[in-house]
Amino acid sequence: MERKTTVIAQDDLRRQQEICEQIKNGFLAQGVTPRAFVDTYGCQQNEADSERIRGMLQACGYAIVDTEEGADCIVINTCAIREHAETRVYGNVGALVHTKRRHPGQKIFLCGCMMGQSQVAQRIKESYRHVDGVFNPHQLWRFPELLQYVLKTNKRVFATDDSSGNIAEGLPVVRASKLKAWVSIMYGCNNFCSYCIVPYVRGRERSRQPEEILEEVRGLIAEGYRDITLLGQNVNSYGKDLDTGVDFSDLLARIAGLPGEFWLRFMTSHPKDAGKKLFETMASHDKIAKQLHLPFQSGNDRVLKQMNRHYDSAQYRELVRQARAAMPELVLTSDVIVGFPGETAEEFEDTMRLIEDVRYDALFTFIFSPRPGTPAAKMEDPTPKEEKNRRFDRLCDAQNRISLEIHQAYIGKTVRVLVDGREDDVLTARTEGGRLVRLPGDDDLIGTFQSARITGCTTWSLTGELA
Repeated sequence: MERKTTVIAQDDLRRQQEICEQIKNGFLAQGVTPRAFVDTYGCQQNEADSERIRGMLQACGYAIVDTEEGADCIVINTCAIREHAETRVYGNVGALVHTKRRHPGQKIFLCGCMMGQSQVAQRIKESYRHVDGVFNPHQLWRFPELLQYVLKTNKRVFATDDSSGNIAEGLPVVRASKLKAWVSIMYGCNNFCSYCIVPYVRGRERSRQPEEILEEVRGLIAEGYRDITLLGQNVNSYGKDLDTGVDFSDLLARIAGLPGEFWLRFMTSHPKDAGKKLFETMASHDKIAKQLHLPFQSGNDRVLKQMNRHYDSAQYRELVRQARAAMPELVLTSDVIVGFPGETAEEFEDTMRLIEDVRYDALFTFIFSPRPGTPAAKMEDPTPKEEKNRRFDRLCDAQNRISLEIHQAYIGKTVRVLVDGREDDVLTARTEGGRLVRLPGDDDLIGTFQSARITGCTTWSLTGELA
């Protein structure tokens, strides 16, 4: 795997812009406005990538629609983290045979992390003949020329070279929200957790220049965005590959110092790179949301070592102690894997004890899913699926109880919220910690910060009224 970071030259990006104009002018000459649908699986990084794909499609003259039926171009942005996500992709791509039969001119592209695996690209080439194009995450910036090639030749294209990880600045963006924005500050990962495919499909860590990020955020604030999330596979590693002297905490502080009314969030943090400087930076800036996603994955030290996580449970607990000492109001969430190869019943109990001791606001829970090409996929895994399911259910029951107890403690409190939409007959809003609040009110409140008094709750949300 090539380790060098490539910053795509502006001349190359201008060439892609020119191709967008050529495609758009071709549609204008025909007097048509083609439609495009982008479907996204997986993490927030994929969501951010899809916003750029929509931006390029719009620059090519496409109207963005929310269904594949009748779309002239379909792009499916895939996820390779779990087998379930891959299975869904194969099923949905197979079903597109029928939409293409009804609309023969339809062009179908697959991209994202699944397409970074050579065996997947080969399977698409051989078994899904109705797919017109495939490109991996490194080739995303070239999408306009790939689209033009397919439109002109009616031939298939597979841009899956394992090129060096790159950074392409200035791609057009069509954001999914007018209030909340994703900002990728770095790409790739150097951690090589034994269960994770990400470093193999997204490449090594590479950070954007601080000024490029600041310029993007300034623009978002000027456009009225009120909730901005910085993204990276491991945001704490930001800047280690640059010579700017700006680390992640420094970047947070610079952004938080920008004028405007907004909340600043980030994900995902790796415990091995989190620490006092980060927590103190978060605590000292009102605009940085007191919300931390800090995946622990397992509460057992032997399992953590097998996962190649580079910390133990005692170190993790100390991080949580430091974070809460700096920010008593901190909302803490995490990821956990149940049934890692070789995990014993006693080792699972260590995970349960950690959950009870830390008391997370919420957890993202997963049963281990072997990813071909990763070390964990080759490990002996004697635990039956039924036992893994029992452990998973028990863990979820414990966390649901804790989440409900934490939410019950909100009742009677007044909290600041950002009103972000409407769901049926009530407004939806988010607290600084990202908790969902439903409350009555008029649509003209959407996009504003308000004070809400919490009057009730469920395991997963709060209810309230304007204070």
